[in-house]
Formats: sequence, C-alpha cells, structure tokens
Amino acid sequence: MISTTDYVKHDAVGLAALVRRGEVTPAELAEAAIRLIDKHNPALGAITERMDGFARSAVTAGLPDGPFTGVPTLLKDLFQNLPGVPTNNGSSLFKGVPPPYESTLVGKARAAGLVIVGKSASPEFGLMPTTEPRVFGPCRNPWNTAHSPGGSSGGSAAAVAAGIVPAATASDGGGSIRIPASCCGLFGLKPSRGRVGAGPVETEGWNGLATNGIISRTVRDSAALLDALEGGDPGEPYAAPAKARPWAEEVGRSPGMLRIAVSRKTHSGVTLHPDCAAALDDAAGLLASLGHEIVEEDLPLDLDAFEEGFMGLLAANTAADLIELGGAFGRPLGANDLERWTFTLASLADGKTAGEVMLGYRNLWRMHRPMGAFLERHDVLLTPTLGSPPVRLGVLDPDLDDQGELRRRVAAFIPFTPLANAFGHPAASVPLYWNAEGLPVGVMLQARLGADDVLLRLASQLEAARPWADRHPPVFG
Repeated sequence: MISTTDYVKHDAVGLAALVRRGEVTPAELAEAAIRLIDKHNPALGAITERMDGFARSAVTAGLPDGPFTGVPTLLKDLFQNLPGVPTNNGSSLFKGVPPPYESTLVGKARAAGLVIVGKSASPEFGLMPTTEPRVFGPCRNPWNTAHSPGGSSGGSAAAVAAGIVPAATASDGGGSIRIPASCCGLFGLKPSRGRVGAGPVETEGWNGLATNGIISRTVRDSAALLDALEGGDPGEPYAAPAKARPWAEEVGRSPGMLRIAVSRKTHSGVTLHPDCAAALDDAAGLLASLGHEIVEEDLPLDLDAFEEGFMGLLAANTAADLIELGGAFGRPLGANDLERWTFTLASLADGKTAGEVMLGYRNLWRMHRPMGAFLERHDVLLTPTLGSPPVRLGVLDPDLDDQGELRRRVAAFIPFTPLANAFGHPAASVPLYWNAEGLPVGVMLQARLGADDVLLRLASQLEAARPWADRHPPVFG
C-alpha cells in the first residue's frame, strides 16, 4: 500500500502515471486520500461530505480508462451535482439534500477516471471571498489555521494545500478560484468564458461571470485537467475560441517575449497592502529577468464605475435567486434560512426598476471595448491577486452585525479578481511570494479572451524559474 508520504510527493499527472505503470492501484490511492481526510479534515473543515463508500465502490466496480484513472479528487460543494450525494451549496436550505441530476462537469470528471472522495466546503451560494458558512463553520488555511483559505473554493484549496488530493474542482464568479489559490499558495486558473460548460440544466452563472475550473499544486495538472473537463452540452450560451493543441502541451512551451502591463490601481477607498505590492514588484522583476518587456500602465477603466456595475449585477442575480428559492420552498425566506450577507447583496437591488438593472448591466458590458483594446496592446496584465494577504477568520463573517463594513472589507480584499469575470478573460493566480508571517501572497496574470495557452506557457515558465510545488504548509501530508 502506498504511504501518505509517497502519495503527497506526486501531482495528479504523476499519480495517474503510477497507475498506468501498475506501480500503485486506484484502491491504494483512494485509501491514502481517506487517511489524509481522517488526519487533517477535523482541523481544517475542508470537506463537507465524506464519500469513502462511494469512492471504494467506484474503484471496485471498475473505473473508466481515462487520463486520470484512479486519481483522488474532491468536488466543490456548490452546484456541482452528483446524484445520491448532497449538494449543500454552503447553505442550511440545502443541507443534506441530494440533487436530481448529475452536472456535466461531474460526468466528465468521472469519465476521466477521477475517484471522488468528497465534497469541498463553499460559502453560502459562493457569495463570499472566504469560506465560513454558518451551516458548517469555518474552513481553515493550512498555512495558518487562524486565517481564511479564501473563497468561494476555499475547501478545495485547503484540501489541495494540505495534500489530501493533488487537485480539486472549483468555480469562479468573482475570483473564487484565484482568491483561494492566492491564500493557500496554489496555482489557480480561471478559464476563458465558454471554455467549461455549466450544464445540463443551467446555462450560465451570474450572466456569464462564473465558470468552473480547477485548483492544483502544479501548472501541468491544471492544464491536463482542463483538457479532460472542458466543453459543454448543446445550448451553451458561449463558446470560447478553439485551442491550437491540448492544453497539456502548452506546459513547458516557450511563451516568447511578452509585453506585460503592470497595474496596481484599485477603486476608491482601497489601499493595497504592502505585502501585495511587494509580491507584485517581485513578480515583475522575475518576469523581466526572463526576458519579458515590463511596462507600468493602469487600466483604461473607471474602476469605481466598474465596482458599482459588478456589484449591481451580483445583487440582481442574488435577488433573483431569493425569488426562485422562495417559490421552490413555498414560503418567504428568513434569517434562519440564509445568512445576512445573502440578504444584504439582494437588498442592493431594492428599489431599482427592471430598466435600471439592465442599464447597469449594459454599462458594465460597455467596458469590454477599452479593456479589449488594452489587451491588444499588451499580451498579459499583471496585478496582485488580492488587496491583502489571507485575512483572519471572522474578518469576513457573513453574519457580521455591520453589513456596510462587511461590504467595505470584501471590496478591499478583492479589488482585482472580478475584472476577468466581467470580461470573460482567462486569469491565473501564481504563488511566487510568501510574506514575513509565512503566508502566501499570489500575483495574477490575465490575457485576452481565448488566450488560456499564453497563461499556461507563462505560468509554467515561472514555475520552472521558481518552483513552488514542494513548498508546503505546516498542515501537510
């Protein structure tokens, strides 16, 4: 039987290769992951649904012959449905409720041979950049358990950082792959809009802001898993530009000399933390040493208007969710059903006419033009991933008494990540920097729509220049 010490030495691609060579069995890998869940999840709270029996049964029944046959993984417990296993969505409303259908993403994961060992923690409906749902309690950061792992894919990130699984599914509507990747010292790629489907029932999340993806320790895992999980069903509303070759073949391919714009500008009222500024300067210096052209240039956008438009769109979608949920449950929803932040977001749409909501949406979408022109002049945009290092648990408590202060704290924590969601661009958080407290502080790369290959090449170049996969938190393996 493979030891957990040996198990955590390999990424998903590496574990799959061991299985193909007959050096380890899927059953042994599943048991290693289960032992690590036993060891670490009580302290981390990263997993909301254990699936030991499901994983063992899947292995016994025989796994598909796929690129990741036998490799353990987690599904994010947010709209990633597997019949018979609750999709809790971080909410007491759905706690323990099994979904009626399988998500397209989940079907692709199973067809790739992945062995699902659990569901990973999410905040309520994925609405917070931390993972502290009232219904399950906080998920903790393996680098320092007093701190948040980020959100909304915080459970996936905490589990991957701790070595429980080499990679896990995630999703991103305002930074929810990249935020926890930054907080947990991992690689997190938000693919281009339309790259990964949301079916078979839903067509888009938050008017196209949201997409599914992966959090991993290595660039090659994210690339190869994107090959396995991309695509959707008939009726998808968006289609990303076609790829030139498998994403896995972009890893290690030279990115050439790129023109990289560096920006640290935020909307009003946000002061960039010195650690994030230092991480940005460090990354810019490393990229320059690799031969890239680095230019300081801020985005040609009114970032205050962008923040207002983004929050307006999120508010309108949350208000729609409450109407739909109230209808489904046959009663008005109250404080015992949902967290305060969920109601606060919905209330931002109060008093707006349908025309005013649509005008805000239209004004936000008009910003595509100047942003698109910017990324025609520059190959890549480099910014901090976050406005600060990982915050302490409780700072972003969704039930905080002063909800106005909570909104200010959220805006200060994630001033950069929503841009890629609004414009559909691929974006990746890369772990190159740790602060004096030993907490990871990521930087973010963005490229034009469809240029996921550019980011994978560049991220793999950075990974080769300054490897991070063997840098582990105190809670690991």
